Amino acid sequence: MTLPVTLFAFNRPEHVRQTLNALAQNARASDVCLLAYLDGPKTDHDVAQIARVREIVAAPRGFARIELIERPANLGLARNIVDGVSQSCARFGRAIVLEDDIVTAPHFLTFMADALERYRDVPEVWHISGWNYPIPEAGLADAFFYPVMDCWGWATWEDRWRHYQRDPARLLADWDRRQIHRFNLDGSEDFWAQVRRNHSGSLHTWAIFWYATIFEHGGLCLNPTRSYVRNIGIDGSGQHSGNRNVFDSALAEAAPLRWPAETAVDSLAVARIRNFMRETRPSLTRRLASAMRWRWKDLRAERQHHRQEPDRG
Repeated sequence: MTLPVTLFAFNRPEHVRQTLNALAQNARASDVCLLAYLDGPKTDHDVAQIARVREIVAAPRGFARIELIERPANLGLARNIVDGVSQSCARFGRAIVLEDDIVTAPHFLTFMADALERYRDVPEVWHISGWNYPIPEAGLADAFFYPVMDCWGWATWEDRWRHYQRDPARLLADWDRRQIHRFNLDGSEDFWAQVRRNHSGSLHTWAIFWYATIFEHGGLCLNPTRSYVRNIGIDGSGQHSGNRNVFDSALAEAAPLRWPAETAVDSLAVARIRNFMRETRPSLTRRLASAMRWRWKDLRAERQHHRQEPDRG
């Protein structure tokens, strides 16, 4: 069976090299049709890096086929992903999606292929994630259903993806407080802030609206209990990345043997994810406050330095 892996890359050659080298080590790598959507330059400084990315992606690695879709101008991550996933779904009826900073475990493709086949005709299941929070595994199957969408290595089907909408104004107008509370995993996180920021124009992303689409349709997301991917882009190099590693977890060493017993949200897994969110939020808040304090010290020192320098005008 052909596995349509839709890859999105921009100007990070070393990240994409690691992503593709890991994918080539997957047990199903020879079944991969790699559709690489390479975004165009924002500035002249991007041209050389993008050329290097193209060279790395085009190199043979044992995939069944490699197709490069090179954007002549910069679309930005959100537009590139939405268009590329739509094209892959229209062509193959499904899509397995990777960004250029997602390193996969050797059984990632097996997990995705098996899940796509297993839940193809189960309309409640809208999304398959390759990643999970680093939570305790005791008492959980190898995979579980979760109401929230995670996008670090994922897959879906065309008949679900066709419902995707990016319309923050409508969501702000239509949703009430009860819906927003549920969307925020009963107050465990503030996902809704991303909708507001997209509406104001301070953010332009796609993933929060895929989650909103799934949420409005009452869909479920399948997560592995132990992750099949690691994000290596949380190093400040990505368009929307930070510099945090609290989400790292041990990678799965085998394909799932125990699938969920029923197609319903796993309350134990959700409780553990909520607990993880509550425990890490104070830590992240303290780190952000500390970073802001140091930044303020840097600014004060820089201003003092300029005041002390002679006028060179």
